[in-house]
Amino acid sequence: MNAPVMTASPIAVPPEFQSCFDRQRAAYLAAPEPGHDERIADLKALSRLLKENREELVAAINADYGGRSEFETLFAEYFVVLETIADATRNLGKWMKPQKRHIDFKTYPLAKNRVIPQPLGLVGVIVPWNFPLNLSFCPLAAIIAAGNRAMVKMSENSQALAKVLMRITPNYFPAEKLVFFEDGGGRGPAFSSLPFDHLLFTGSGTTGRSVMANAARNLTPVTLELGGKSPAIVAPDFPIKTAAERILWVKMFNAGQICTNVDYMFLPRGKEDEFVDHCRRLFKARIPDINGADYTSIIDQRAFDRLTATLEDARAKGARIVNLADGQNADAKRRKFAPHVVIDPTEDMVVMQREIFGPILPIKTYSDRQEVADYVNARDRPLAIYPFTNDAGLRDFYISHVMSGGVSVNEALLHVGQHDLPFGGVGASGMGHYHAREGFNTFSKLRPVFYQGPFSPIQAFFQPPYAGRPMKILQMMLKMRG
Repeated sequence: MNAPVMTASPIAVPPEFQSCFDRQRAAYLAAPEPGHDERIADLKALSRLLKENREELVAAINADYGGRSEFETLFAEYFVVLETIADATRNLGKWMKPQKRHIDFKTYPLAKNRVIPQPLGLVGVIVPWNFPLNLSFCPLAAIIAAGNRAMVKMSENSQALAKVLMRITPNYFPAEKLVFFEDGGGRGPAFSSLPFDHLLFTGSGTTGRSVMANAARNLTPVTLELGGKSPAIVAPDFPIKTAAERILWVKMFNAGQICTNVDYMFLPRGKEDEFVDHCRRLFKARIPDINGADYTSIIDQRAFDRLTATLEDARAKGARIVNLADGQNADAKRRKFAPHVVIDPTEDMVVMQREIFGPILPIKTYSDRQEVADYVNARDRPLAIYPFTNDAGLRDFYISHVMSGGVSVNEALLHVGQHDLPFGGVGASGMGHYHAREGFNTFSKLRPVFYQGPFSPIQAFFQPPYAGRPMKILQMMLKMRG
């Protein structure tokens, strides 16, 4: 006797979600495969939306943060997104072209195989707050290039930006093709429960599990871009000063609120003080006042309090903590949090148990490479690893022995911005890829099609009864394959 199937209670879907979904579904069924010219026009419209509303969009992001560096918004959001759209526009014809595949059996004369990229239909996108333009428009470049329609839900911490996007997007796209929604009132589960043809979520692992569970109700495939604790590994041969310059830049950028940030690092034993001294000098030269416009605020009070508690937990449990801002303390009113290093953290400290998502850098020391590999491999697979070494053998050891979503060598973070590289996690840091051609493929159905020729060997030679000629031909075919 079969066990009863247990089903969860249905999630109530707001009318605005359902009506948009129904409208886009009907439009897809009426015109399921936009041509090359229409997709190019849509990509150009996406670019125009950003360019023609730049000041208002930048101001909205600044308002949501309560102080977001304009340079960081223009560099990490605008420049990267516009480059991504341009790359998709340049390569779209090549990506759309059907792929030729070999015929498997010699018994199929004049037949042919093709793989045809076709739009999936409706794609849902759930966007985090930390890079809200980048993490909505970079996926949209791939989604639109693949010929799909999209519904995009912004974060509850991106209310000002969401309102601007909701207002201006109809000037560039009909609701049948692209719609933005604001969050609030716990509407996330309802959004992820819609029967999309694909769902992309970027955010925490905890929320990602809930999103995947909601999507599973409809067997909706998901791409999850999560996070975790990505380590940097400074080898004995690598200059400490250079490592400090490159790692500190990443920890300062967006006040460390980046999923691919260096979450902790390994230094050769005895190099801690040299590294910290370089960081203190560099930070003073680059950010003389953490309350200035070049240093981004922590997104909200809850995150600010969490970072404060994380430092206090490490201090109470015996860690040595250094404020790199030379005594400038956290400003709770502006939510400006000075960067700190935590030297020799222990595993019972919160700073080593959760993704930090802020300007706090734990430093662990080590003696040999296997010690590092064993430590990282004993934990969830990270979204990235960052080996710093000029030794090719050591570099390749870490790449082959420590699995992660991506790798930057002698740098941190920058693999994410390479337009011809896919981006994605592995294990607890996520699943699936987007960016580059892999993004186009993710949001396409790579549909296999077999075209029979004028003569069908199956129909001619393999009809029952199988004894006699059909079996003899099959035995001959098996013999050919050894």
